[in-house]
Amino acid sequence: MAIISNAVTIADAGAFSVGLGNMELIKSITASNVSSVSLVHGTSSVVLNNTYKTYLIELINIHADTNDQGFSFNFSIDSGSNYNVTKTTTNIRAIHGEDASGGTLTYRGNADLAQGTGNQPLGESSAGGNNDANLCGKIWLFDPSNTTFVKHFMYDTTNMANGDDAEHVQCAGYCNTTSAVNGWTLTVGSGTFDGIVKLYGFKDS
Repeated sequence: MAIISNAVTIADAGAFSVGLGNMELIKSITASNVSSVSLVHGTSSVVLNNTYKTYLIELINIHADTNDQGFSFNFSIDSGSNYNVTKTTTNIRAIHGEDASGGTLTYRGNADLAQGTGNQPLGESSAGGNNDANLCGKIWLFDPSNTTFVKHFMYDTTNMANGDDAEHVQCAGYCNTTSAVNGWTLTVGSGTFDGIVKLYGFKDS
């Protein structure tokens, strides 16, 4: 069977594939009552090397079990033995309350890093223990196996903060290392969390 558009055949029998595109799901983790989730190359079928130039981590309904707990992440260059890669980042936040308070866009000086090895914060006071509070977003990591350049990353998240505020946070920065980055971890400030973490890879072509 052919696919025809405006009387022009664009694909004939055997020539069309639903696999068009270059985004491939590598790993999906459903977290339940855990304090951290890690993605390490070569562990549990995780691929995080030069197979792909760009990686995407999706955070879906990440929910802390206790109130006012922030989430953060870090990278590893030694297959998860340590998560302490030096990072420099810049961070902005837009927030608006259910009562129409706020409505501001600010630079988050308390959530950026300047050659810091600690975790990079995600949403502020994010995904409190309220049953309807959660965090969702995407984290992009570019060319982590490159041994010439630093490793750029950025994220875009949305969450409920302070019980009733809509918060949108964006961050960009780089891992200041020419070593290959081969591990990533997500942690909660205290207690445990639930949610889904997905890792995708994008081929060059």
